[in-house]
Amino acid sequence: MISRATEDYLKAIYQFSADGGKISTSRLAKEMNCSAASVTNMLQRLSELKLVEYEPYQGAVLTAAGQHIALEILRHHRLIELYLAEVLGYSWDKVHEEAEQLEHVISEEFEDKIDTVLGHPTIDPHGDPIPSKDGEIEERPFRSLWDTSGGEEVKVCRVSDRDPEVLRYLAEIGIFPDVEISVLKKSPFHGPIHIEVKKIEHTLSEELASQVFIVST
Repeated sequence: MISRATEDYLKAIYQFSADGGKISTSRLAKEMNCSAASVTNMLQRLSELKLVEYEPYQGAVLTAAGQHIALEILRHHRLIELYLAEVLGYSWDKVHEEAEQLEHVISEEFEDKIDTVLGHPTIDPHGDPIPSKDGEIEERPFRSLWDTSGGEEVKVCRVSDRDPEVLRYLAEIGIFPDVEISVLKKSPFHGPIHIEVKKIEHTLSEELASQVFIVST
């Protein structure tokens, strides 16, 4: 029986390792908000279960079995987020925390029913891809809004769901997946970025713009 903590670690390793590579103990400790010693102990246990490959001071990477579990939990999470938003009327800044709790307890039958009711969706409310039933996931190339320059026309493809306050603010100014943005200018020396959304001009800091991910139109 895989514990909730184990599932949380596997999901975090999948989400925060660079391009499916290794993740360091210090990075994982930061993302999990716990001590490096606790992370090391968990990685050793996951290694014994053959869910990660781990070497001290070299970081950890998921095995095929570990990735399968991570993608299953991620599928639960993102389907639940979408169900809460589209069927139950939750705002997109509240679905993440609810899904964090529910992702560990729903049955496969319940997962299938949610998927059917939603019409077999491929992205969640924040634009993140939903893994398929057989563990496939379509990761789309993107860059952050902060990495654009003046004069570009771009479209939002996803928004980080880690900070509810950020989501609430972005919703206020109309930034959601599939919304088109005109990048007017970017001030020098880490200054703000000036954008236009639906003919209204806004100014975003680096902190905000770095949490919006786009593709060129």
